[in-house]
Amino acid sequence: MPHATHTYDVLIIGAGGAGLRAAIEAAGAGVSVGLICKSLLGKAHTVMAEGGMAAAMGHNDDRDNWRVHFADTMRGGQYVNNWRMAEIHAKEAPDRVRELEAWGAVFDRTKDGRINQRNFGGHRYPRLAHVGDRTGLELIRALQDHTIYLGVTVHMEYTVVDVVLDQGRAAGVLAYDRQRGAFHVFAAKAIILATGGVGRAFRVTSNSWEGTGDGHALAYRAGAELIDMEFVQFHPTGMVWPPSVQGILVTEGVRGEGGILKNNQGRRFMFDDIPDNYKPQTASDAEEGWRYTQGDKAARRPPELLTRDHVARCINREVKAGRGSPHGGVYLDIAWIKEKLSNAEEHIKRKLPSMYHQFKQLADLDITKEAMEVGPTTHYIMGGIRVDADSQMSTIPGLFAAGECASGINGANRLGGNSLSDLIVFGKRAGEYAATWAREYGQPRVDPSALASIEKDALEPFDRGSHGENPYKVQEDLQATMQALVGIVRTESEMQQALERLVEYKERASRVGVSGHREYHAGWHTALDLRNLLTVSEAIALSAIERRESRGGHFREDYPDKVAEFGTVNVMVKQAGSSMQVSRVPITPLPDELKQVIEEQKS
Repeated sequence: MPHATHTYDVLIIGAGGAGLRAAIEAAGAGVSVGLICKSLLGKAHTVMAEGGMAAAMGHNDDRDNWRVHFADTMRGGQYVNNWRMAEIHAKEAPDRVRELEAWGAVFDRTKDGRINQRNFGGHRYPRLAHVGDRTGLELIRALQDHTIYLGVTVHMEYTVVDVVLDQGRAAGVLAYDRQRGAFHVFAAKAIILATGGVGRAFRVTSNSWEGTGDGHALAYRAGAELIDMEFVQFHPTGMVWPPSVQGILVTEGVRGEGGILKNNQGRRFMFDDIPDNYKPQTASDAEEGWRYTQGDKAARRPPELLTRDHVARCINREVKAGRGSPHGGVYLDIAWIKEKLSNAEEHIKRKLPSMYHQFKQLADLDITKEAMEVGPTTHYIMGGIRVDADSQMSTIPGLFAAGECASGINGANRLGGNSLSDLIVFGKRAGEYAATWAREYGQPRVDPSALASIEKDALEPFDRGSHGENPYKVQEDLQATMQALVGIVRTESEMQQALERLVEYKERASRVGVSGHREYHAGWHTALDLRNLLTVSEAIALSAIERRESRGGHFREDYPDKVAEFGTVNVMVKQAGSSMQVSRVPITPLPDELKQVIEEQKS
């Protein structure tokens, strides 16, 4: 059948926080905007960012400002961040929060009526604007309302198969309707990728089913560069029991409100291992840590609020040493605050309503009375498409990226709460610069022969039918390999094993088959997702082998220390013929004025 064709000035792929904010900005600039989402509008993974949105507004502690936020972000990222992105983010996040409020987002309030801000891991002061523990949901609600108000055309339940170029410039995409299986052509002057993460490459993840690395792989196949793919964040607290909910996120907000981590001996083990560079800012005892969570400006943060990479490794250590909980995690206890607060049960339900209901409904556990079993879960990738800090354009002209599928701001490790403000700050910038690009350049040509080739490849699983490989089995084996061999603790020998298995999985993926018609065909969808998962898995493994040190979310048991040489480079992958090429890219040195900002905040 002839393809249905849609033409826009700006096409956005992904309807999470970054995609919606980009759509709002581009539509506000007066260009035509199309928005493609893999699921239903409002179901983006952004809703899982529960704890809050980091912005140095200084409402709860007037010592906070963009300089502190910038220094915290750079320290958390182990100084391999794109410093310009970290600077823009720290400076612009407060305005983006106020903007959301003006569009109808309802934040929790301080006693004097300002937006309330809570403590979070890696942040020196209470900085997260929040709505209980449902911040991402409120953010999506406000953004989608404003997007629809501006008249943006939304294409729900579509998956993009590939990007098409015109003389090296982004020209459009071929996508299919997930309900009917019909192919559609989307032509655009500018394309913004805002597709989220890669969590479904691992067996245990907080990511929803959409997180298959689509944007990363689309950009890679188009010729764009990816950086920092070795830096995968394993959130320290995901549910571990029952098995049906393994990996579902337990917000850092629990620890921000006073929750503590204990092993099976009842020991608060996080006090046993505090990195030297964080000791001046970390509580010396449990009482000081409690006072910090209650807003005492003279107190320092408890060790449970150290960066996520460190907390995840500490939990991993306790489990491996036999000090874990019955189901392979540790205990996260917020119920203990009844020792401090007479109204503890009411306080917990008010501050953490989603967590209370999540554990009650899914694990039959009352968090106001019992400790939760938690363990690390694949949560976020710091790596992604290499973009210009100011415009968010990739190395492919006309192809932009924002949010988790873009890279730079977080370096080796993302601070909790920086994700939501990252989405909004750089989603806004991507929409702004994409609209400017679309006004300046004409409509590119979408090559019919390129579209025909992409469509032919996408339909090959039907040619093989039920005699081909089972796509679900290939995906399951891939996830098990990545979890076991390229997980929280890595060694070269294990990662080389992973690469050997990836070669095998690629071969099996080329033989997957599905039968039946194209309507509502989950097996076919999985077969197409496999190509993206294999691409990002190889990029992660190759980059992790290249970085022969431990830094942030990347921990090498065979290279356990940081190496100065690697503190000056990002690891980059790009397509070179049929293979993936790995190289090191020098990091632009910090300007003197920002060096001074970091030095000021070290005490």
